[in-house]
Amino acid sequence: MKTVKNLSLAVLAVLAGCGGDDGSNGSNGIDGESAFNSLVSQTLLNVGHAQCLNGGVKIDSGVDDDSSGVLDTNEVDATEFVCSPTLTQTQGSALTATTHNLWYEQGQSVLAQAAINSQSLVNTKGKAKNIILFVGDGMGISTVTATRILAGQQLGKLGEEHQLSFDKFPFSGFAKTYNVDAQTPDSAGTMTAMMSGVKTDAGVIGVNEAISRGDCASVSGNELVTALELAEIAGKSTGIISTARITHATPAATYAKSAERNWEDNSDMPAAAVAAGCVDIASQLISFENDMQSRFSGAKVNGIEVVLGGGRRHFLPKDAAFNSTDAASAIEGDRTDGRDLTAEWQAQYPAGSFVTDQAGFDAVDANTTPRLFGLFNESHMQYEADRGNDIAGEPSLREMTNKAIDILDNNEQGFFLMVEAGRIDHGHHAGSAHGALTDTIAFADAVQAAVDATNPEETLIIVTADHSHVFTMAGYPKRGNPILGKVVSVGSTEPSLASDGMPYTTLGYTNGKGFRDLGAETNADASYSADAVTGRQDLSMVDTQSTGFHQEALVPTSSETHAGEDVGVYAQGPGAHLITGTNEQSVIFHVMDYAADLVTKAEQALN
Repeated sequence: MKTVKNLSLAVLAVLAGCGGDDGSNGSNGIDGESAFNSLVSQTLLNVGHAQCLNGGVKIDSGVDDDSSGVLDTNEVDATEFVCSPTLTQTQGSALTATTHNLWYEQGQSVLAQAAINSQSLVNTKGKAKNIILFVGDGMGISTVTATRILAGQQLGKLGEEHQLSFDKFPFSGFAKTYNVDAQTPDSAGTMTAMMSGVKTDAGVIGVNEAISRGDCASVSGNELVTALELAEIAGKSTGIISTARITHATPAATYAKSAERNWEDNSDMPAAAVAAGCVDIASQLISFENDMQSRFSGAKVNGIEVVLGGGRRHFLPKDAAFNSTDAASAIEGDRTDGRDLTAEWQAQYPAGSFVTDQAGFDAVDANTTPRLFGLFNESHMQYEADRGNDIAGEPSLREMTNKAIDILDNNEQGFFLMVEAGRIDHGHHAGSAHGALTDTIAFADAVQAAVDATNPEETLIIVTADHSHVFTMAGYPKRGNPILGKVVSVGSTEPSLASDGMPYTTLGYTNGKGFRDLGAETNADASYSADAVTGRQDLSMVDTQSTGFHQEALVPTSSETHAGEDVGVYAQGPGAHLITGTNEQSVIFHVMDYAADLVTKAEQALN
């Protein structure tokens, strides 16, 4: 018999969950029926609806008898209405200006969406077939806010009301970023925490805090197991993407164990460390499959299927004969052991594709290519704003993400993918808000590509940062004021003046190289060619929205620094509801493990 219930909006206070965009989730069984055929359909109700006078949500549930995937009217067994609070006529008249306001109505929609989400929240442990971890290196809260405004303004909006792709995710929280030995962290320690579930010291990769940084002998016995390694053992495909060098701290923390983040190739290592048997990070990437089989007896792993980023110099001999076609240096390679690791990779995986430029990347057929290794620059890849100036052409972060997913999803067991926007961090270090924010926009585009290419019912996507930066939004600019511009107050058309009689920008840095007026320059790193600028600058005749403008800094330093505050964490998919509140950064690993049951599946594979 069909049942109809009316529920108070108060119910929403305890509702939480994750739902698909189409609102047809929740197949967890109705009145004892099979979960396979049960469907839940949700419909938002407008103000004035007969059943919910102040609007709300209608929730129909039943059994999909004809297996059409759609809940027909004659298949509805129960209907529930979750209504917004009903107002009396007197109250309604008095509150019309409030309840008929766009902001108020948007708030009601958010609560109604919570009801829809709650209907599909079931025990999601182990439900995630795929996991994608997006890391915006250095993407603090102020960076997200400023990027949101810039992206909106580029679309012709005022900007503040815009939403980035991950702003729309149903669950979010905060991560505390400190390292075990550092109040303000670095990327090595923070990414190790996210990948292993164990917080550690600054500057070390894939090892716990018992290690001594730079001491090769202290590595043995302190190695940690990462989510990528567990996924490998469990039979999933794996991938790593970064716009930084692929041997840089964040990507390296997915696969390497090192007492020093800077040991990217053998030439970076002290002779004592090499003699003691420590292995550089680039070599560890190439030997990953063999190393895994040595560490885990009985493990049947087949290596990382997709590796895309920069850093060719760490894989090539220090010999001009090995230069790539787009080498920026007279001798591109840094290795002093004579090894060409790119050739070693190709010999190890003859069916794989090794590419170094846009043309080679575009030629890769994801349906027939079992693995892909792309190194698109001698060092870091270009800033998004400067990508068009690359010698041989580089794919965007969105393109790399799409290609990786297309290759990795050929595995029926699913995949683990880490995507880093490494140059957000570098833009901030250079004191270039334009460089950092345009790379963050590209990062948000890559997140959207992953959302579009995956099924939210089987893919957990987490978006976060490893740490923040001393990047600020200040003054009292009016709504819609250009985020890269000078502060113009509400009701004014001219820039506000500071106590020194000079205008100032909304965005700035607490420390760093400081002011630069480089015009149309798109490479943020051009700021390093001159000394730090101290003191205030008269910006009256300066175009602060130009690509080459670098914001003023309060404290002159050789490079702008990280900050120590919490960063945002955004999630959708199975297990995403666990991303809430303020947590240690290491909890992110445990959420991924819960969602895909990585530890259990890896242990089963080893037995």
